[in-house]
Amino acid sequence: MNLKRMIDSLERFAEILSAVVHGVSADDARWKHADGAWSILEIVTHLADEEVEDFRTRVELTLRDPAEPWPPIDPETWAVDRRYNEGDLVAALGRFISERHKSIAWLRGLHRPDWSQTHTHPKLGPLRAGDIFAAWVAHDALHLRQIAKRMHQMTQRDAGVYTVHYAGRWTS
Repeated sequence: MNLKRMIDSLERFAEILSAVVHGVSADDARWKHADGAWSILEIVTHLADEEVEDFRTRVELTLRDPAEPWPPIDPETWAVDRRYNEGDLVAALGRFISERHKSIAWLRGLHRPDWSQTHTHPKLGPLRAGDIFAAWVAHDALHLRQIAKRMHQMTQRDAGVYTVHYAGRWTS
């Protein structure tokens, strides 16, 4: 694994996310497509929660003691129970960036971690610390794509009777 490149990717994502959502109005941040997919605000808030309660915690636990049970997570329920869509985009982004900086400092401070340490997940089976870490980096890209799709949908919303088809086809 190219650890430096992976950590650098996590670090860059905080800047990328900030640039992508900069200037999104509060109404647009909360806007949800008719398909019920998360709003931009919900995505950013999810990223902040996942930073603390999922990826950093689970990588750390797996490196320290892979037999230790992981705390449960339920991102879909969190979005509702924690009322993600009633929050503030700037605050959610600030929280994510702050937590991401803590993650980067922690990752860079690791001394010769054993990425092959394996936690047995009750549903997914064996997961190495390196697998979880790689998924962490990939998770950023998945949500960046999700935000881009929401922005594409908002453009179609705002275009009214006109279409965005000339821009090219959105594919999953």
